[in-house]
Amino acid sequence: MPARTRHIRAVAVTLGCASMALALSVPAQAAPQPRHHGAGIERAVLPAGDGWAAAEGSTTGGADAAPEHVYTVTDRAELVAAFEEAGDAPKIVRVAGTIHGNSDADGTPIGCEQYETGGYTLEKYLAAYDPEVWGTGRTPEGPLEDARAASAKLQQAAVNVRVPSNTTLIGVGENPEIIGASLQVRDVSNVIVRNISFEDTYDCFPQWDPTDGSAGAWNSEYDNLVVYGSRHVWVDHNTFSDGDRPDSGQPHYFGQVYQQHDGLFDIVRGADLVTVSWNVLKDHDKTMLIGNSDGAGATDRGKLRVTLHHNLFKDVKERAPRVRFGQVDSYNNHFVATRAGSYGYTYGIGAESRLVAEHNAFTLAGGVDRATVLKKWSEAPLTAENNYVNGRRTDLIAVHNAGVPGEQLTEGAGWTPGLRTTVHHPRAVPVLVGLKAGAGRASGRR
Repeated sequence: MPARTRHIRAVAVTLGCASMALALSVPAQAAPQPRHHGAGIERAVLPAGDGWAAAEGSTTGGADAAPEHVYTVTDRAELVAAFEEAGDAPKIVRVAGTIHGNSDADGTPIGCEQYETGGYTLEKYLAAYDPEVWGTGRTPEGPLEDARAASAKLQQAAVNVRVPSNTTLIGVGENPEIIGASLQVRDVSNVIVRNISFEDTYDCFPQWDPTDGSAGAWNSEYDNLVVYGSRHVWVDHNTFSDGDRPDSGQPHYFGQVYQQHDGLFDIVRGADLVTVSWNVLKDHDKTMLIGNSDGAGATDRGKLRVTLHHNLFKDVKERAPRVRFGQVDSYNNHFVATRAGSYGYTYGIGAESRLVAEHNAFTLAGGVDRATVLKKWSEAPLTAENNYVNGRRTDLIAVHNAGVPGEQLTEGAGWTPGLRTTVHHPRAVPVLVGLKAGAGRASGRR
């Protein structure tokens, strides 16, 4: 075993002897790798004109990485170490195999009990805050809520992984995947994420809030991927899902689903110039926010410029996406709803948004009302032209306004997208996206 590789494992063992949470949050030292066969995909940059991430400069990620800043990582410690070692220098980080966010220093998956502290157990929490005992007029407080929050903080140190500027994070080999980690592209620039399956970023310690809605709700943290306050980001040919922990399989406590997932992929808090292309997002409830608060105008106005194209959204309940403030161009996406009972809406029209949704295809099961494809949250105009529902051209705004007369939408976003690749006919979109979208289907050229 090379000395550099031995050092990686030695550091990981040392970390494993410390507190579990601290071990998870302190990176091992990663070994740089030489350039590999197939460097075309690893050093690919966003093509000119491909969405908002091609505006005001270019998005190149780690394409200019020196050989010593090309890494292959196989566990969480090595992933964090690669980011830490290279810093903001151009870097290529190759994900090989499966990386678990909830894992020990050797990469072995661990369970929620490893984070429990202060006497927290779910059973005790349920007993303490049962509405029959605690009531419904105030949020939980006291020793067990404090213990839940402390336990959640330990998990957060393991789950959240910060991605630096000038990074290409790319899956290599068979079935590269990241399970149970939340990638944070936060306050950086020039990042490319490609060819990875992101699964099941779950919260071990959801908080019960009896005042949330009419019946209370369980609220959780973590998205698979968050772009927060960052510019020039390209997210391409990935797959996002809840993996083996779908919301439909979760238990119910206090009459509500025990919600361990938040979003799949959010773009928030002044993020700007983002292109999201050829991804699969499936089997989830709250899928994607572009802007996460009506009160974030100070950071979000004039930003949140995002392009979504050639993505598959399959059996997602809502937020595909829900938009606030941003000029969002959504074209040539395929939206599939096979279960009418679990469909809420596709596009959420939020505060000061300017959504253009054109040339998309919708395949909706019987029982799904076309009028609910659009959901009005705030007064904001949009453009929705040349979209096809079940193979037929459909005026989504007219159908919505007729079917939901109490929530009239205004036509005309007031801007025309100018940064698009080939625009395909909506009837061709289901086949093209079905053949080419998702992890394992990326290529060096686009």
